[in-house]
Amino acid sequence: MGAGTFSGMGTHTDAHIVWDWNGTLFHDVDAVIGATNAAFAELGLEPLTLERYRELYCVPVPKFYERLMGRLPSAAEWELMDSTFHRHYTRHHVRCGLAEGVVELLAGWASAGRSQSILSLYGHEELVPLVRGFGIETHFLRVEGRTGPSGGGKAEHMVRHLSALAGVDPGRTVVIGDAADDAVAALHVGARAVLYTGGSHGRASLEAVGVPVVDTLREAVREAERLVGA
Repeated sequence: MGAGTFSGMGTHTDAHIVWDWNGTLFHDVDAVIGATNAAFAELGLEPLTLERYRELYCVPVPKFYERLMGRLPSAAEWELMDSTFHRHYTRHHVRCGLAEGVVELLAGWASAGRSQSILSLYGHEELVPLVRGFGIETHFLRVEGRTGPSGGGKAEHMVRHLSALAGVDPGRTVVIGDAADDAVAALHVGARAVLYTGGSHGRASLEAVGVPVVDTLREAVREAERLVGA
């Protein structure tokens, strides 16, 4: 197991799902909104509703703040908002749980002899205990979170993630996530993507990406099966 990674015991065949964590497997949108509004309050910005958040959210995160402020935050502003967000998120996410049907969907995909992994921009040291705490880590070949600075995109992380999964074919891989950036990362490595409306983006924002968009993770798995002929 290399630095910054956790390798589970999941099965390994040609059809593979890379799951996003926050807003996808982990239903933490209430904690995210609360932490975002706490960060905004530090700069005197008005709080956001869930609908407005989903309309405006994008990665890299400083661009999201630019949409609200009319300019990119300064380095000092970004550091303040980022630290405030993570402090509030850490306090409130403990009340959040897995999205509906996750345990059954993960077990079903694995029992069919297919493989899966998690790639998240959430901090790795926080991610791994969360996944283990839900008792689902054995379904995954790899659980990998962010080890560098926060705020960036997922594309380069996806390159390294799939490279570490020996034998996983990007052409037989589907990325399932809740943000346009998940689809960008998938396309960057030649994989497919399915986007889920239960997290950070609204349907209109996701449909603009041009990949399948679904309202439940059960639909996402069915769409993944269709895309790779599993």
